[in-house]
Amino acid sequence: MKILIVDEMHPSLFPMLDQAGLLYRYEPTFKRPQILSHIGEYEGLIIRSKTVIDEEVLHQAPLLRFVARAGAGLDLIDLEAVQQRNIQVFAANEGNRDAVAEHVIGMLLGLFANIAKADREVRRGIWDREGNRGIELMGKTVGLIGYGFNGSATARRLSGFGCRVLAYDKYLVNYGDEYAQESSLEEIMSQADVISLHVPLTAETRLMINDDFVANVARPFFLLNIARGEIVNMDTIVKGLESGKIRGACLDVLENEKLNTLTPEQQKSFDYLCNSSRVILTPHVAGWTQESYAKINEALVKQITAGLSVEK
Repeated sequence: MKILIVDEMHPSLFPMLDQAGLLYRYEPTFKRPQILSHIGEYEGLIIRSKTVIDEEVLHQAPLLRFVARAGAGLDLIDLEAVQQRNIQVFAANEGNRDAVAEHVIGMLLGLFANIAKADREVRRGIWDREGNRGIELMGKTVGLIGYGFNGSATARRLSGFGCRVLAYDKYLVNYGDEYAQESSLEEIMSQADVISLHVPLTAETRLMINDDFVANVARPFFLLNIARGEIVNMDTIVKGLESGKIRGACLDVLENEKLNTLTPEQQKSFDYLCNSSRVILTPHVAGWTQESYAKINEALVKQITAGLSVEK
């Protein structure tokens, strides 16, 4: 088994691969042309966030038996194409669940307590206590859309704040537990004070949060997106904030994260979000901790070795 690794990885990965008896070539600086010219020699491919696995890549990879992504989400991989070739796909979704859950809580508390806004003001010599009077998370109803590793880890932490947690997951059954009540999407939209997204980017979830969705939510709510930016229409957030239907937003991801390529319309929306005291922005780092960097590798190697064992 020869594996090509084409993204930068935490060094903990390599002794684990060695222990598993897997041979690898580490080329984190490879660009697409180099990947295309070398992939034909390898049975395994490990990627992170820069490499798109499509028909062009797969056509050059007749020996490929698996693609492994060191992270959550498989939107970089043409899943139909790899399935047609009987290529296994591995992802380390559980590796960053604790990081994501803590980031959600941090963003939500920061928004509710006006921490970012108050910090900026104090640094400018403004001491405004009443203007920074916060609200409490205690007792709020939080709707989680998606109840996989990240959603369930978030629910567990929300339980410590006395929240009522509703969870909707189209692909699970009987998943309610002591931390969250199994719910329909309609129940979340009718009851939630906070809606938090924990779903992958698919054709079905792309721009899921649009003007119609916001209009159908029963009451003003707070929106959190730590999943994928393309799930939420950026202009919809602006309209919701302007109308008051969206009370505030915590966004770790954006519809277009390449900020130097924003269209004029996206730039206008982005500028509004940047200037709003009701918005907290972070640069796609919810699952990006020192600890998760290593945990992702552990989860990934575990999946690879288990998958290859079953294959044999």
